Amino acid sequence: MKYDFDAEIVEVSPRDGIQNEKTILGLDAKLSLIDRAIAAGARRIEVTSFVNPKRVPQMADAESLAAALPRGAARYIGLALNRRGFDRVLAAGLDEVNFAVVLSETFSARNQGMTTDQGIALWHEVGRAAEGRIGTGLTLAAAFGCPFEGDMPLERMMDVLTRALDVMPAELTLADTIGAAVPVDITRRVAAVRDRWPDLPIRLHLHNTRNTGFANAWAGIQAGVRSFDASLGGVGGCPFAPRATGNIATEDLAWMLHRSRIDTGWNVDLACAAAAWLETQLGHEIPGMLMKAGAFPPAPRTT
Repeated sequence: MKYDFDAEIVEVSPRDGIQNEKTILGLDAKLSLIDRAIAAGARRIEVTSFVNPKRVPQMADAESLAAALPRGAARYIGLALNRRGFDRVLAAGLDEVNFAVVLSETFSARNQGMTTDQGIALWHEVGRAAEGRIGTGLTLAAAFGCPFEGDMPLERMMDVLTRALDVMPAELTLADTIGAAVPVDITRRVAAVRDRWPDLPIRLHLHNTRNTGFANAWAGIQAGVRSFDASLGGVGGCPFAPRATGNIATEDLAWMLHRSRIDTGWNVDLACAAAAWLETQLGHEIPGMLMKAGAFPPAPRTT
């Protein structure tokens, strides 16, 4: 197939995918998950978060995981929510740090124990400290809605971003943390950011909580976004956001984009196999659809 253009899928199953799971994967299983993602086509992977292990025990082995990664096989991203987390990402030698600022005050207090203004100030500190040392991404969490405060007005988003982007990241991620967005929300918010900061790369972090995640991804494509977070098998959720269910599934997104003449570099069959393996590790059915239905058209049989 001749593709019209490329899009990037950033694999987040080792971090956002498993952070809300009751089954805590061991280090070897996490490394196997990362290896399977790389074999299927992942070139950027958010591998872990450097947070308090008492609050997120699934991420307690962040340093051990970082030390064991197959370096050079992909670019590895670590999530940080405060200065200590950033210092740990830096010490671990990862390629990028993803720092989160939360749009809503209530969710910011529950997720990070600080106000949004404090989060902005910390981002400024981290962004300046990272210069010349590590790649930086800024995620605006709950960018479309908050589980405690409801809708997040566009004006609120632009006010927070205007202040946060006094220090520019290499990339901005708009995160639909609780799966509250619909396609028109994606269109409007991406356009607002593009109008104000036309040269800033935008990534979308989408959850399929209310079955709009893939429609939102397509709206992102139409709005000019070319980078998306996704998780093998559609696993995911946030421990601090009620009813925040899974991410959009990597293999489902890759299949949809390939059928639309957009290349992702992923092998959907290997991604489905990796998702099926992850399902056995977690011990329960996971949301991905392509892993159940199979790709279409099916691969020709060989004799």
